[in-house]
Amino acid sequence: MRLGAVVLTMGNRPEELRALLDSVARQDGDPIEVVVVGNGAPLPELAVPGLDVRTVELPENVGIPAGRNVGIEAFAIDGTDDYRVDALLFLDDDGLLPQTDTARLCREAFAADPALGIISFRIADPDTGLTQRRHVPRLRASDPMRSSRATTFLGGANAVRTAVFTQVGGLPDEFFYAHEETDLAWRALDAGWLVDYRADLVLHHPTTAPARHAVYHRMVARNRVWLARRNLPAPLVPVYLGVWLLLTLARRPSLPGLRAWLGGFKEGWATPCGPRRPMKWATVWRLTRLGRPPII
Repeated sequence: MRLGAVVLTMGNRPEELRALLDSVARQDGDPIEVVVVGNGAPLPELAVPGLDVRTVELPENVGIPAGRNVGIEAFAIDGTDDYRVDALLFLDDDGLLPQTDTARLCREAFAADPALGIISFRIADPDTGLTQRRHVPRLRASDPMRSSRATTFLGGANAVRTAVFTQVGGLPDEFFYAHEETDLAWRALDAGWLVDYRADLVLHHPTTAPARHAVYHRMVARNRVWLARRNLPAPLVPVYLGVWLLLTLARRPSLPGLRAWLGGFKEGWATPCGPRRPMKWATVWRLTRLGRPPII
């Protein structure tokens, strides 16, 4: 199984980027072709021994999903829906693969289960080894060391079979940041693919707070509305969004954060969200059986 990797960077972490590429080069098995996308930033020389690295420089920051889509398209064959590789790793530019068998385990997992479309890695702090609860892509997140089926995945620590992109398309460009992984995962699940969370596939990444991004509250709320409008059967849209409104209020965000969230929530209803393709009711039941009914 041929593997590629997409790394998105804004050019502000050159040492971490170099360390990540070195960890990709150390992976067991066949070499991995890497595309590094400079999201509105020029890229330095990235020659790494034993690694085929190509670079794409974008003139402006187009957001995380659109930037990763550029990396996906770089693996397409002559502008078609076919790809030169069978699966793509998506890795944060300040992450690191501490084990040399991650690529091999991905190959084996995809080869063993033809229905497996997406693998979500476990993100662990390099100093403490701890995995934040928000990095376990399921509701029962108290034990990050337990692998399981999942209904979403982690954006900068995953592997996706390229046949998924051929069938359901890429990440939603419009989202810019937040919930783009769930949008792709729901479409993949609706098409019959499976998503796995694998605790034994580790990406080292420093512990961070999601609200470090200035646009966090607005983007999370706006994209939550877009996610529902794009993917859920009409009766579930108000239920899903009502639950999330109540959860947000129960978490008692700061007043500026709540204002930004409510502004994003309103924006999500007032602005175009891209094509609407509601999932089948069978997929709703499938998500429920997997432990994450699409009302929460």
